[in-house]
Amino acid sequence: MVSVEEIMRRLPHRFPFLLIDRVVDVVPQKVVVALKNVTCNEQFFQGHFPEWKIMPGVLIVEAMAQAGAILLLATVPESADKLLVLSKIDKAKFKRMVVPGDQLRLEIAWGRMKGRICQMKGKAFVDGEVAAEADITASMVDAGPSGAASRDV
Repeated sequence: MVSVEEIMRRLPHRFPFLLIDRVVDVVPQKVVVALKNVTCNEQFFQGHFPEWKIMPGVLIVEAMAQAGAILLLATVPESADKLLVLSKIDKAKFKRMVVPGDQLRLEIAWGRMKGRICQMKGKAFVDGEVAAEADITASMVDAGPSGAASRDV
């Protein structure tokens, strides 16, 4: 199990954009399982939508990508100076609304890696039901001394 403190050591994201709370399991080059507890205090609920709170689908995909980054960084040796940036999303489907009180279970399966490009398949579940799924492609880039990424993706 990976705590939020360890997640923050591995990912550059911070509040309000860190979208995973815990990594339950990670098997390099296989799968990662992570959790996101969706609360009524999320900043995005102020505008999406104030009277009918729904987690934006794009943020569910971002949560899957962040979990995928944990999988990739656990797989690639010498990844401490690397940053994973989202480069492509395919076949995204949203099958149920995600609302305050839900817990997203993010399951990201390793696809393949060619050079610095990694393909993964992500699914987000709520209570065992698929809420969203997508094919995710990400690029690994060198992080600069301040953690900033090279602009060359």
